[in-house]
Amino acid sequence: MRITVTSLPVVDQDKALKFYTEVLGFIKKRDIPLGEAKWLTVVSPDAPDGVELLLEPNGEYPAMKALKEDLVRDGIPFTTFEVDDVYAEYERLKRLGVRFSIEPTNMGMTIVAVFDDTCGNLIQMHQVTAP
Repeated sequence: MRITVTSLPVVDQDKALKFYTEVLGFIKKRDIPLGEAKWLTVVSPDAPDGVELLLEPNGEYPAMKALKEDLVRDGIPFTTFEVDDVYAEYERLKRLGVRFSIEPTNMGMTIVAVFDDTCGNLIQMHQVTAP
């Protein structure tokens, strides 16, 4: 058993694709029409054959909408991405207008920062600092 796809709920797939590719730097992998929505995934340029992030069009589903609102209200990220240098990535994203709810913070074995993905989710990025 392998993890090949993980999903992130979004209301507007086109807006999400723009943010995740043009701002975060992911690459569009699949764009398969499915009626009003699509099977839309992005991947890391460092692992184009790795795990795909599905920009899932379910952000308005009542239970998901409530969950996302609760997570944001409580400051809890929906998911996390690993980066090589949190401080450098933080500065790059700030220059692009990304809003952070938590600036880079050293937690001992990891450095974390949390930002708003403009699609209703908080996303954490982290850098491992100790084995």
